[in-house]
Amino acid sequence: MINELIFMNGYGLYVWSAFAFTLLSFTSLYMITKIQHVKEKKKFIDKYGALSPKRASFAKSQSTVKEILSNTSSI
Repeated sequence: MINELIFMNGYGLYVWSAFAFTLLSFTSLYMITKIQHVKEKKKFIDKYGALSPKRASFAKSQSTVKEILSNTSSI
């Protein structure tokens, strides 16, 4: 029974190699995305993490920020 699952009437090599390739691709994509997210989060915290109230109010008054916030509030 296990042999039938492994060999799959001669197609086992193709099926299992495709499965392994897909699993490896998804795992590497997840890891790369996670690493990039951590880097960007660190950069964001370094730049905006310790804003003074004066700088925070200035950032909120910028037109780009207002546009971004108006688009996200409707989601």
